[in-house]
Amino acid sequence: MKKILVPTDFSDHAKYALKVAAQIARKNGGEIFLLHMLELPHQAGDAIGSGHDLPEIMLFKNAAINRLEDLMDDECLDGLKVSEIIQFELAFEGIMNISKKNNVDLIVMGSHGASGFKEMFIGSNAEKVVRNSDIPVLIIKKEAGDFDVTKFVFASDFSDEIKKPFSKVVDFANKFDAELYLVMINTPSSFKPTHVAQEIMKDFIANFNINKYSTHIYNDVNVESGVLNFTNYVDADLIGMSTHGRKGLAHFFNGSISEDLVNHAARPVVTFKI
Repeated sequence: MKKILVPTDFSDHAKYALKVAAQIARKNGGEIFLLHMLELPHQAGDAIGSGHDLPEIMLFKNAAINRLEDLMDDECLDGLKVSEIIQFELAFEGIMNISKKNNVDLIVMGSHGASGFKEMFIGSNAEKVVRNSDIPVLIIKKEAGDFDVTKFVFASDFSDEIKKPFSKVVDFANKFDAELYLVMINTPSSFKPTHVAQEIMKDFIANFNINKYSTHIYNDVNVESGVLNFTNYVDADLIGMSTHGRKGLAHFFNGSISEDLVNHAARPVVTFKI
């Protein structure tokens, strides 16, 4: 977690994310890339592409520079290396491009979630980043004091395809010296006897060096409810999930539990791409 990207729209939720990112960077000797995307009207985008400067474009850009400078003065960034980036691009596309260009290790975003028709047909930028990012994405939903992760819940079916992203989960937990609560959610549609579930989890973690962990099996009506209820039960600081990055009709019909949690969980959520 040496290079951390923090997209900002200057909202309160984005500021919450910046404060968390600053704490993570400080603990790990990392740096922050503070990104603001300028989503300009279509005509302005055409003008940029043709090399012309419109007064409106410069107005938007100068206003963004001033607001970024104000953010740079926040005391949470004192002593940290911070790079300011302003990009003329759609928010989601810009976040993806900048993260790859700068070899970012972690994206930290603020989100107030989405619901109803907005969630179904539009979705938040955070949800899109979670679905598509190849690097871990940490979503912050509310202001926190110290981002101290002592209880980290990771929910999974612990199948073989999870082993690759799980190495990043272990690294994340170990760096925070957090206890990793590994939980398998049993649902009516995908039920496993306790002894079977325990054996799956035991075999799964055999080759990983986890500093502190415990295994759990939790029964609920569906996976999302199970994760949220178990997290509340143990009073966890962070929820971790892996995501398939489904797109198109596959995503529409199958959905994504990780994205649902990004929208609905009050606690921070960190996702790892399979």
